[in-house]
Amino acid sequence: MVKDNWKAKGYVDEAVDAADLKQAINELKRSKNAVILAHYYQQGDIQDIADYVGDSLALAQWAARTDADVIVMCGVHFMGETAKLLCPGKRVIVPDLNAGCSLADSCQAADLQAFINDHPGHTVISYVNTSAAVKALTDIVVTSGNALQIVNSLPQDEKIIFGPDRNLGSYVNQATGRQMLLWDGACHVHDRFSVPRLLELKKAHPHAPVLAHPECRGALLKLADVVGSTAALLKYAASHGATEYIVATEAGILHEMRRRCPQCEFIALPPEDSASPCNECEYMKLNTMEKLYNSLLHEWPLIEVAPDIAARAVKPIERMLEMSARLGL
Repeated sequence: MVKDNWKAKGYVDEAVDAADLKQAINELKRSKNAVILAHYYQQGDIQDIADYVGDSLALAQWAARTDADVIVMCGVHFMGETAKLLCPGKRVIVPDLNAGCSLADSCQAADLQAFINDHPGHTVISYVNTSAAVKALTDIVVTSGNALQIVNSLPQDEKIIFGPDRNLGSYVNQATGRQMLLWDGACHVHDRFSVPRLLELKKAHPHAPVLAHPECRGALLKLADVVGSTAALLKYAASHGATEYIVATEAGILHEMRRRCPQCEFIALPPEDSASPCNECEYMKLNTMEKLYNSLLHEWPLIEVAPDIAARAVKPIERMLEMSARLGL
């Protein structure tokens, strides 16, 4: 465990009182010319102290243009890798290296290479929720915020392998009329939302629009009023004018939704077969204010990517950013 590694290295600093953490983090950030980036699925206190909060597309865009010397990526490991690929000369830190991703783990580079070999002549599109090694085998990286538009911009007859999220891929196939070959992976958070639980909430809140992330299963997406990335769901909630919403994505997004729309009620869709009132990613929640402080103080744990992989993996990310800019995303 990374927590144990902190102790083994003598890096846990007990001198900082919890009440002073925010001030201490801000002072370290200024002294080190650091920037804190946080995903919408992080805990609320981390979102509050971050310089930028966003979805995967926005975090990649901010990382690409920052002039900070140190990037602290409060998210999961692949997000830190993406920042490092875009900023090889900067020090990139993820407060807890145990913050992995079930979706990224579902697609190993060797397995993807075998799949590509079995289906030659295909453009390979990989979701950003993948390792650098998988990105190195990829032609274009996409996020949930641009996958539909980027696929739509390619010739209709182009043969495409899409991975690793089968739910997002199925959604894009249906929306574009494509027949992309899909990798059989899924986000363990979004894949465990259930239609019966959603129907119960819709019955209890008949006027609440359903906001759903495209990593959810297709049967659930058919019941949604809006399907989109976390940024798109936020934008809709802030502009639509309803008084309550049912939200089918990781519960961390509720913090920003409530901040932007304090007059609204946001109802988290719970996971299937669980008494929990909301659906959370345990990997995202591994990052804490204490770990954020220690990571800034000691500039550890650093994200590193092997140079040969980095040289190949950055190209599909840069292509994504170029295409996103051209498409106005």
